[in-house]
Amino acid sequence: MKFSGKNVLVTGAASGIGKEIALTLAGYGLKVWVNYRSRPESADAIKTEIEANGGVAAVIGFDVADEEAFVEGIKTIVDSDGELSYLVNNAGITNDKLAIRMKKEDFTSVIDINLTSAFIGCREALKVMSKKRFGSVVNIASIVGETGNAGQVNYSASKGGLIAMSKSFALEGSARDVRFNTVTPGFIATEMTDKLSEDIKESYTSKIPLKRFGSPKDIAEAVAFLLSDSSSYITGEVLKVNGGMYM
Repeated sequence: MKFSGKNVLVTGAASGIGKEIALTLAGYGLKVWVNYRSRPESADAIKTEIEANGGVAAVIGFDVADEEAFVEGIKTIVDSDGELSYLVNNAGITNDKLAIRMKKEDFTSVIDINLTSAFIGCREALKVMSKKRFGSVVNIASIVGETGNAGQVNYSASKGGLIAMSKSFALEGSARDVRFNTVTPGFIATEMTDKLSEDIKESYTSKIPLKRFGSPKDIAEAVAFLLSDSSSYITGEVLKVNGGMYM
């Protein structure tokens, strides 16, 4: 895939899907800014791995829920590189419990990190990218943002809101050739799913037409496509990566 831009910020890139996105985009030749909140050693290890494979990376630590820190983080990138070509809003948390047991702070804390922080990132990226009339943003949502899920009222609301917000940003950004798209992962194999019993894994995969979990690489390649020149006529789209679980 071809990328006309030169750099990308990946939030929540110190582990899991974010890590794979960072490694994959570096493999396509982009300078990757690896964001972390509380695991600098993990972010440094990713930077080292990228550089060992001939790529270029930088580590940038800030809490995406801190508006001032997020704004300053993007300013740091632009001051360093002269631009921000791409943004991947990947940072997110869960705090699962039944709605009747969910306190207001259980709800708002998830909204703050999963949705409000992505708004800040999209807003600041649009400001920067509009000046060059070029840029692409991918927001990582979830299948439950489309289907809902018991025990995840807060998480489902945050991801459903992220999908709708991305479409609105796509409409605003189109006038300046800045694209916004969303990836909605289904069940993805991670360290968390590795700890599940075989019976539980089988009960999950039985609901997936492709009969397996996806991999972080599946998500990373979907993100790469939506950032790349190959998707230059795609904006406001929701790319489902869920093995056919929800169509």
